[in-house]
Amino acid sequence: MAMTTTPGAPSLLLSDRELVAERLLTASAKHSFDPETELDWDAPLVPGLWFLPEHLVSLYGTPMWERMSEEQRIELSRHEAASLASAGIWFEVILMQLLARHIYDLDPRTGHVQYALTEVADECRHSKMFARMVAKLETGWYQPGGMSRFLGRILKTTAPTPAAFTATLLVEEILDRMQRVTFPDERIQPLVRGITRIHVVEETRHVRYAREELRRQMVTAPLWERSFTRLTSGQAAVVVARSLISPKVYAGAGLDVDECLRQVRASEHRRETMRWSAEKLVEFLEETGVIHGRAVRAEWRRSGLL
Repeated sequence: MAMTTTPGAPSLLLSDRELVAERLLTASAKHSFDPETELDWDAPLVPGLWFLPEHLVSLYGTPMWERMSEEQRIELSRHEAASLASAGIWFEVILMQLLARHIYDLDPRTGHVQYALTEVADECRHSKMFARMVAKLETGWYQPGGMSRFLGRILKTTAPTPAAFTATLLVEEILDRMQRVTFPDERIQPLVRGITRIHVVEETRHVRYAREELRRQMVTAPLWERSFTRLTSGQAAVVVARSLISPKVYAGAGLDVDECLRQVRASEHRRETMRWSAEKLVEFLEETGVIHGRAVRAEWRRSGLL
């Protein structure tokens, strides 16, 4: 517990949960963005610039990649950037429902609940921003497959609080790792750099909120909720990892889908990239006891993130 003083108000004794929320609310007030005005949506895309760093493109380093022209590689990066944005919208819609369920019975006067509402507002802006990006790239919408959407529907409806925050971190931290090497890269389209910069700044707060709550939940939640979280975390990792890049991107880029999938699955570079994207998250989930036990670790290995 810690003491905090607001000008003109008496000193209040705040829990660690409330201290984190108050800090995040303050940061949100100072460093939030409106994509409608922050980004130049009318500017044309720049010929010859990438849409993702080339080493993040799924075919990078494969025999097929070596045979592709620079123009074909950039075209594939355009479709994969659209796939990541499409998956991001799906993830964030699930996240908003999980947050709403989390705070349903909580006191709305608390900073913890008010920050959850702030995060929902952030995610609404992010989803609209990603949707406008997909429209700008003119690729079509690469929604996840039917089974992934079915499993997502079950998760958003049934997951207890620790499982919900585990799923939140799965999405936020993997995308954050990729976007942190995207927005500073001058070879990337200015619009994509601007979108990823906004997302990284605001998602940093979301990750802090989710990590702190999950750490608490893995100590205080009932045993069945903690066990459920462990068992479903690996399954969620598989769904997330497989939903990031739709197989349809290869057809969109004029490539042979089956051959692309075969080479991606055989690519050691791609496996290393996926492990790299999740390494900080995996370390945290091992520390908090989410990734624990042989069966759970086997599912995480199946996802390619461990």
